Amino acid sequence: MASANLSAELECSVCLNIYTDPVNLRCGHNFCRACIDRVLDTQEGSGGYSCPECREKFPDRPALHRNITLRNIVENFLSAQPDQEESGVFCTHCVDAPVPAVRSCLHCEVSLCDKHLRVHKKSPEHILCDPTLSMESRKCSIHKKILEYYCTEDETCICVSCCLIGGHTGHKMESLDEASEKKKETLRNVLQELLTKREETEERVQSLQEHRRKVEEEAAGDTERVTVLFRDLRRRLEDLEKRVLREISGRAERISISIRDLEIKKEELSRKMRHIEELCNMTDPLTVLQESDTGDLCDTEDGDNEDRERHEKLLHDGGGLEVAGISHTLHTGLSDIIRGVNVYFPIQGAADILLDVNTAHNYLHISDDRKTESCLYSKQKHLETPERFQDRMQVISSQSFSLGRHYWEVDVGGSDKWRVGMCYPSIERGGEQSGIGWNNKSWGLQRYDNKYEVIHDSNKILLPTNISSTRVRIDLDYEAGRIYFYDLCDPIRHLHTFTTTFTEPLHAGLRVWRGCVKICGGIERCEDSVQQLVMSQGEEM
Repeated sequence: MASANLSAELECSVCLNIYTDPVNLRCGHNFCRACIDRVLDTQEGSGGYSCPECREKFPDRPALHRNITLRNIVENFLSAQPDQEESGVFCTHCVDAPVPAVRSCLHCEVSLCDKHLRVHKKSPEHILCDPTLSMESRKCSIHKKILEYYCTEDETCICVSCCLIGGHTGHKMESLDEASEKKKETLRNVLQELLTKREETEERVQSLQEHRRKVEEEAAGDTERVTVLFRDLRRRLEDLEKRVLREISGRAERISISIRDLEIKKEELSRKMRHIEELCNMTDPLTVLQESDTGDLCDTEDGDNEDRERHEKLLHDGGGLEVAGISHTLHTGLSDIIRGVNVYFPIQGAADILLDVNTAHNYLHISDDRKTESCLYSKQKHLETPERFQDRMQVISSQSFSLGRHYWEVDVGGSDKWRVGMCYPSIERGGEQSGIGWNNKSWGLQRYDNKYEVIHDSNKILLPTNISSTRVRIDLDYEAGRIYFYDLCDPIRHLHTFTTTFTEPLHAGLRVWRGCVKICGGIERCEDSVQQLVMSQGEEM
C-alpha cells in the first residue's frame, strides 16, 4: 500500500505517468520536462504564463530547474519494481501492492493484471486495449462511448452514436484498424522516401568529405610550395638588399679613399716644400749643390693628371652617386628573382598552344604562327582531311591535355561573334552537333548577338554581366574535372565553372563568325609585364 501511495506522489499532473526528467517551477510544483514545455508552448502569445496546478502567474516564460532529488527517488522507485512495464500502468484491483497491468478495459475503465484478466467478463462490450491511464482519450467526448470508427471526410475518430445521430451521418466510415493500416501504409511510403533522401544526403556528404580530403591534401602540398617560394623570395630579396646597400655605402667609401690618397699626397707635398725651403735658406752653396734628391723635389707633375681626372669624375657623378649602376643592380637582381620564382613554383600553362590547321574549317585562315584564326568567308586551299570541321567555322589545338593544371588566354577584341572552349578529340566533324558546346564532348564560352553565354551539351546559360575586357582566360584542372572561364579585366573576374569527370584528353577550341581571335602567351605576357615594371622602377630611381 505504501508503494502505491508513493507511485501516486511520483505522477506528473499533466501526463499522469511517473515523472520523466522532473523539473519544477518557482511555485514548487513538479512536472515532466516535456510535459511542462508543451503546456508553456500553448501559453505563448497569451500575455503570460501560469502553473498548470496552482495557476500562479508568471510575466515571462519561467525557467525550468531540474529536480535532482525527485529524479533520484523516481529512479530508485522504478528499480525496485523489476516487473513493471514501461507504461507505468498498474492493475486497478491489486490494491495491496502495485502489479503491472497487461490490458485495460475501456468499458469498465479499469486496468488488469494477468490474474484479474482471466476472470474479467468476455462479453463484446468489454473492449480490451493496451494498458493506458488516459481512457477518456479513447472515448467520444460528446457521447462518452468508445471510439470505434474513423470518418474519412472529417478525418476524425468517432463512436457509434456519431455515425447514427451525430454530425457524421452519411459520411464514409472505416474501422479503426482499416484506417490505421492505410495511414501506416502512407507513413511507410513517406518513410521510404525519407530513407532514399537520407541515403542521397549521405552519399553527397561522403563525396564532399572525399573531395575535402583531396583538397586538404592538395592544400598541404600548395602550402609547402608557397612557404618554400616565399622563404626563397625573402632570402633572394635580402641578398639583393645587401648587395644594393653595399653599392650605396661603397660610393662614400670610394670618396673616402680618394680623400685619404689626396691627404697623403698633400703631406708629401708639404714635406717637399719644407725640404726645399730648408735648401733655399742654406748659405753654403756646396751643400745646396750636392743635395742628391732635388730632381724628385722638382717633379711637380707626379700623378697630377690621374688625380685631376678622378676628382673631376667624382664631382661630375654627384659625389659618387652611381644611379645607373644601382638601377642596373636592382633590375638584374629582380629579373633573377622572377626567373627563380618560375623555377621554384612553376605555372602550368598553355602559352605555346598552337592551332591544328588540319582541323580548320575551309573558310578559316590560320596565321603562320598558328596563333590567330580569321574568318574570310572564302574557301581556303586546305587539304581534305578527316579531322577537318565541315559545317562549323572552328578549329582546335594540336596539343591535348590529359593531366595537370593548365590555362590559355584568347584575345577576342578582333571579333564581335566568337566562341572559345575545350573539347574531346572524338567530337563530330560535321553536322549540327559538331559545334563546340553543342554536344556532351565540349564546353564553350561565346559572344553572340551582344550576349555572353556558356554552353555544354546544347544547354546555354546566359551570363549575368558582360565581359568588359578584350581577353578571356580558360583554366583546366583535369584531375578535379573543372574548366574555369575568366574575364581578364582588372581585377580578374570569374565567369563560370564547368564540373564533370573527363574521359578523354582535351583540346583547346576556337570558333569565329567574323573578324579574328588570337591565342595569347599567358606566361610570357605576365613575365613581360613584371620586367616592364622593374625597368620603370629602375628609371624612376
